Amino acid sequence: MNIPNRITLLRIVLTFVFMFFLFCQGLWAKVLSLLIFTFAALSDLYDGWLANKRNMVTDFGKLMDPIADKILVLAAFAAFVQMQLIDAWMFVIIISREILITSLRLFALNKGKVLAATKVGKHKTASQMVVIFAILGFIVLKEVMLRFFTWNPYWERLFRSGIYILMVLTVCLTLYSGVSYLWNNRKVIAKI
Repeated sequence: MNIPNRITLLRIVLTFVFMFFLFCQGLWAKVLSLLIFTFAALSDLYDGWLANKRNMVTDFGKLMDPIADKILVLAAFAAFVQMQLIDAWMFVIIISREILITSLRLFALNKGKVLAATKVGKHKTASQMVVIFAILGFIVLKEVMLRFFTWNPYWERLFRSGIYILMVLTVCLTLYSGVSYLWNNRKVIAKI
């Protein structure tokens, strides 16, 4: 197993470590969860760059890299639902899109056809990451304020409203990217 594939597997392991610290009490646990998520997200960029630069692209990597990404992102959103920071319907839409498109891509790959990621899909992923980082930032900020200062209920409402708006935008982009992906690949999908 080459280094990019090991990094991909590490990202899956880091997802569980991230979740563990996210649900632990205290400021340092929340900071660690943010740092671990950041490292895991950056590892996705690094393993792709390394695989392409050193010509280490493998079938395992093609299969597992997007799955590892989905596990990381969906775990974060699932945690936010449990923490009552986002609505469950938002998570259901996001996970439905991810399962549908990833399943189609894997099925096509099994048939020898590659359904490449689209620009809209990359924007969708970027928007999901921005929302996750914003929510993690909110969690850390709230812990800092609770520990060293005070936390105002108005700030809570303000941040939750901001998270809601960001999530609605992300859900809309997620839906649009899914429909766009299906439409752009309709001829290929019809032949599968």
